[in-house]
Amino acid sequence: MSGILRLAATNTSRAVLKPSMGLVRSAGIHRHALQQTTKPGQSRITSSSSSRLFSGPVKKTLLPAINVIQQRAAYHDDGAYGYRVPKVYSMPDYTPEELANRVENANLLRLVIGYRTHGHRKADLDPLGIVQSEAVPALSAERYALDDPSKVYNLSGILHVNQSKSSVEAKEEATLQTIISHLEKSYCGKIAYEFTHIPNASERRWFAHQVESYQKAPITPDDKQRIFELLTKSEVFDHFMGKKFAQVKRYGLEGAESMMVALDALFQTASKAGVTEAVLGMPHRGRLNLLTDLMQYNPTALFSKVKGNPEFPEGLPATGDVLSHIANSPKLDYGEAEPIHVSMLHNPSHLEAVNPVAMGKARAKQMDLIANSSPDCQLGDKVMCVQLHGDAAFTGQGVVMESLGLSNLPHFTSGGSIHIVVNNQIGYTTPAQNARSSVYSSDIGKMINAPVIHVNGDHPEEVVHAMRLAFEYRNKFRKDVILDLIAYRRWGHNELDEPAFTQPLMYNNIRARKSVPKMYEEKLLAENIVSKASIDEFRQDYFEKLEDDFSELEGFKPEADHLEGKWKGMVLPTETVSRIETGIDKDTMTKIGQASVATPSDFKIHPRLEKFHVQSRLNKLKDGQKIDWATAEAIAFGSLLQEGYDVRICGQDVGRGTFSQRHAMLVDQTTERVHVPLNAMSESQGHLEVANSSLSELAVLAFETGMSYETPKMLNIWEAQFGDFFNSAQVTIDTYVASAETKWLRQSGLVMLLPHGYDGAGPEHSSCRIERWLQMTNDAFNVTDPSIKANTNMHVVNPTTPAQYFHLLRRQMKRNFRKPLIVVGPKTLLRLPTATSVLEDMAPGTTFEPVLGDSKTEEDPSAVEKVLFVSGKLYYDLLKERQTKGVDEKVAIVRVEELSPFPKEGLKQQIETYSGAKDFTWIQEEPQNGGAYSFMEPRIRQLLPEQKTLNYIGREASAAPATGIAIVHRKESADILARAFRL
Repeated sequence: MSGILRLAATNTSRAVLKPSMGLVRSAGIHRHALQQTTKPGQSRITSSSSSRLFSGPVKKTLLPAINVIQQRAAYHDDGAYGYRVPKVYSMPDYTPEELANRVENANLLRLVIGYRTHGHRKADLDPLGIVQSEAVPALSAERYALDDPSKVYNLSGILHVNQSKSSVEAKEEATLQTIISHLEKSYCGKIAYEFTHIPNASERRWFAHQVESYQKAPITPDDKQRIFELLTKSEVFDHFMGKKFAQVKRYGLEGAESMMVALDALFQTASKAGVTEAVLGMPHRGRLNLLTDLMQYNPTALFSKVKGNPEFPEGLPATGDVLSHIANSPKLDYGEAEPIHVSMLHNPSHLEAVNPVAMGKARAKQMDLIANSSPDCQLGDKVMCVQLHGDAAFTGQGVVMESLGLSNLPHFTSGGSIHIVVNNQIGYTTPAQNARSSVYSSDIGKMINAPVIHVNGDHPEEVVHAMRLAFEYRNKFRKDVILDLIAYRRWGHNELDEPAFTQPLMYNNIRARKSVPKMYEEKLLAENIVSKASIDEFRQDYFEKLEDDFSELEGFKPEADHLEGKWKGMVLPTETVSRIETGIDKDTMTKIGQASVATPSDFKIHPRLEKFHVQSRLNKLKDGQKIDWATAEAIAFGSLLQEGYDVRICGQDVGRGTFSQRHAMLVDQTTERVHVPLNAMSESQGHLEVANSSLSELAVLAFETGMSYETPKMLNIWEAQFGDFFNSAQVTIDTYVASAETKWLRQSGLVMLLPHGYDGAGPEHSSCRIERWLQMTNDAFNVTDPSIKANTNMHVVNPTTPAQYFHLLRRQMKRNFRKPLIVVGPKTLLRLPTATSVLEDMAPGTTFEPVLGDSKTEEDPSAVEKVLFVSGKLYYDLLKERQTKGVDEKVAIVRVEELSPFPKEGLKQQIETYSGAKDFTWIQEEPQNGGAYSFMEPRIRQLLPEQKTLNYIGREASAAPATGIAIVHRKESADILARAFRL
């Protein structure tokens, strides 16, 4: 009997059973093997093979023990992960009749579990019939020794019953035939479910109850009319676009029109539940349909864009974007509750990249409402994140996994996202069997135990039911849920593509089919909900409306709403101004610095931190000298908090800092209680959020970008563990950080801290690729033409002192516009005694200086023979080497602290100061094809006197950022310093 549940032969009347944690679930025996221990002389239940646990009818002598386990252990759930608390149970004496009844009930329960777990495999989900329903042994009654269809069973504890119109639900007993019919209707129709993988038993019970009790809100005649209108509008719009713009790739919705119905049902249901804000991220397909038919985008504006006109008013500094990336954010009023504001995000062509941005924006909206609403407002009450996916992209894009990984984390969750997979059963030209290794495209969602609802897109009313259930789950449990809307794509990847090149059979099927709107019209005609005349009239009226919108193209002028709401008072700068006073009072700095290391009296700090962090900082503040980077940062944070701004710093281990320098959060050594000292300065201050993130760059940076779009009054910081790690997030940087303002007029004040510096750490821990950042800026090449105004898209800085860093952080909030700030951050400078500041450097009247001159040589500039332009930590090596060489008066060292915007005025002044120098040189640690040289050389050269050129000192061009051989690194460094002072 090995391999199946076996009961040791015994004559004892009682047996001791001890269910193992995590193995027995409320929905019945878990598919994993049971391994039970017994005392001598007692019965034993065991299994050595989980795959064979449900492999066939279990002998009747075994099932009473199974039923005892199920019934008595079902509700001992810890509520967190669905694990059972181990308990010891006794098996009572049963008469033969009682044993037989319990055997039958246990078998019936196993059949019910089979439908809950495997019913989706038999469901009618594919509109095209490509995926045929399979024979599912787990759904066979004979498998469980249930062979009498007329036998009556007590349903208590097996099916979720209530008093309703269903024949099964109206009574506590039913025949096997009626029960199977009910299960077939519940689990094997046009909607199917996957929820038995959810660890939490209460969630599984809730889901089973919702499905089996048929507590569905009815689809009223008004609902049906609404569905008809949305489907018809979508189809008429696609036909209109095909007629007017036959050669335009519009990525229409034909074949998946039920997406419109799903979103409309979602927004309506959410609005009734009190949700006032929804953030929507979606790709290109169906976007134009959604914009015009639901999202209230002006069709004339859309037609104007298709014609090649800009989407923004004249005079705004924007390049615009392609048709399938535009967005709108209307308020949708369903008449039964407060209107729901839907923030539709602009998207890049990089599939799924918008979704973590949507998550960040939703989080920021929710936290703002919680802070400014009644105490009853909880996470997810008012704000909902909605993410649309394509089936191939949902499986194929790594950002999906990273984003799902954030969904339930502190500092990142917004109360659950609704995921809608618009499943066209094909990716570009790749069929599903070549596009993924899983059965469903939605299977990736199981990594976070998200339930999945599959629905046949040919049946819009079922789509409404499925969408309502998805929202109810999200609203009750505040977790992600996936709606897999299985549809098809009537045309190719776009309307100009011929799909039959690669999928001839699929597209023969599609071209022979009536459209979803036409099929639904026939259904409503049969139900006398609409008439043929009303259908024709509605179609004609909408087509004529689009014609009227099209006729208004002449003279149409777009409008812009880019600085509304929270962004009111901000401006779009025509010229970037770097200098703004950011100093603060010395006493204030001292108090903030002291507060940054203060702890409650009962808080036990680590003794090393007490000595080297707390006491060290207090001593420096007392003297006002040798202020290090972490202290300057803490003072910057604290001063902004006191002025009403919020601060959020996010990244891997940012609480203490990669180099153990920050310690913005402290941990009690006895209780692990976390304390953030800067949040305890006063009751009226802003809030510092220290968000230690998952080990992700792409999704986390995108999340922070989304937050920055919603929070102009928050200093939003993402710190890379090492500077070069940003390259895992390059898609977000290219499509959002560097270009969002230019494309979409969306400002962001995001700060990126990228630890950088050549200290022998090897290729992947040295360079934040300064050259890439500078290449991505739109800084003008012509720096001598006064008519060219610099409005740089990003600020790229490489500060050499804590005071400079302090001013940069404060400047980020004190301006009336927002720009991303890329900080080439320090590593070795964090603790370098010479790389410190004094409090006076941050006092009133001080500011960030884009260029720092050389005080040593400014007294007698005529003696200078060589001028070294340098950026970053190499300055301190040069300073030391110059003193060693004894050439302090002959070589000037000029620090370029802000690389972009190019500091023309500061450098021009330095060049004029040393006009008699024979040699002007750019010196850097990076290879010649890296660092700032290729950016700075053509610009500095324009400022130099005639006959003068800019020389280069640094490493040779290299494919790798740095060597991984310590001896070579030291030789290269020594060579750079030697050449620097060769006169």
